[in-house]
Amino acid sequence: MRAIKIIVDGSWAHFKRPETNNNPLSHDLITKTALIGMIGAVLGKERDEMKLLFPQLSEDLLYGVRLLNPVKKNSWGFTSRTAFKPWKSGTPKYFEFLKDPKFMIIIALKNVRSEVIFVEFLKSIKKEESIYTPVLGWHNCPANVHLESESNLSGLQQGIFETSGFVEKPPKHKPKLLNVQSRIGFDKLPTFQDDDFWNLPEHYREIIYPDANATITVEGEYYEYLNDNSKWWLI
Repeated sequence: MRAIKIIVDGSWAHFKRPETNNNPLSHDLITKTALIGMIGAVLGKERDEMKLLFPQLSEDLLYGVRLLNPVKKNSWGFTSRTAFKPWKSGTPKYFEFLKDPKFMIIIALKNVRSEVIFVEFLKSIKKEESIYTPVLGWHNCPANVHLESESNLSGLQQGIFETSGFVEKPPKHKPKLLNVQSRIGFDKLPTFQDDDFWNLPEHYREIIYPDANATITVEGEYYEYLNDNSKWWLI
């Protein structure tokens, strides 16, 4: 399976948790759906085209994430106003943002149906070109996107492995060794968005992730990134 490894960072990020509408909280990691939106921005895909690409790329791409900076969160207050009558008094809201987020992301091509998009995205980030500004979830959180390497993945393997990326909660992966001096995080991430821009609840995946510069050892399924023999779980 063809794969690339990219570095994505910025000053701020917000990946909205759907259950927190009044004062939105953020997922700890970049979500698969936010990554697909970023790919669309780099390639200059308009909203109508993305309606069809979101479900397609949700199925055709796999991704994994490693933290390069620790998770740090700040809350900022904004006054929310309607576009219909922006002069009317708005409702104060507090949004939770990730501060100085930096991720290493593996993107793998699972289905050749999306090979053209995968190759176009690879060419664009090699040239450090983007038609629209890529963002970290929110329109005012611009992202830097850099290509780290390109390689292939092994077939799906089973066993005990050490990884710096996320894995899924038991019973999918069974923890074997945790570094008690490092933070272990938990999250529930969306992995599929339909053609109405809804993250379908049945496609959320519960994950465990080690802190930046840490690893976790688990038993279960994994892929090997052949460029450096690192072990990853991809969803």
